[in-house]
Amino acid sequence: MVRQTTRLGVRQVDLADWRWLLGALRARFGTGSFGAGAAFVAAMGRLTDTVGHHPDVDLRAEHVQLVLRSHDVGGVTERDVRLAERISALASDQGLTPCPERVQVLELALDAPVSETVLPFWAAVLGGGEAGGDVVDPAGELPPLWFQATDSTAPDRQRFHLDVTVPPEAADRRIAAAVAAGGRVVDDGHAPAFVVLADPDGDKACVCTELGRG
Repeated sequence: MVRQTTRLGVRQVDLADWRWLLGALRARFGTGSFGAGAAFVAAMGRLTDTVGHHPDVDLRAEHVQLVLRSHDVGGVTERDVRLAERISALASDQGLTPCPERVQVLELALDAPVSETVLPFWAAVLGGGEAGGDVVDPAGELPPLWFQATDSTAPDRQRFHLDVTVPPEAADRRIAAAVAAGGRVVDDGHAPAFVVLADPDGDKACVCTELGRG
């Protein structure tokens, strides 16, 4: 039996309403109204209080978005999976609509020859802290900033790019939409982990999934 505090891998988790993105389980439930969402969050609060484990909650006018992760072990555990199942059952009982294909995570990436040189500056500017070589906002309001090693010092090189991590079933649609909007695929040699796209001016972004990662 898997211990509740043992970190799981992405291929060990199969949940209909949730998607594993960047080391956490994420779900979105359509509510139809703020009141219905608030009632769901209140009921979920009572449920999660009984187990002493809670998701991060983002309540909007017509949906609720949730993030589940065991911070004490730095990843997803069986405890998260079991709680996700109970939250899904509660959402179903209250008539909410699961929208797993709508979850996504945005990261900022900065090319840096020596990341240690610039990391303290960006942590100060963003009011964040360092975690695993990235700059993160403890409150989760800002996207994380990570540093990509480069040997280029050309002043006109693109230095920032966006990484958008989406569920695997949404990646092809997202890439096709970007191409239809005037973009092009620059590099798909690492798909499905990530595909590099460029806009008509040559500015790059990556559409990423958890598949194919180490």
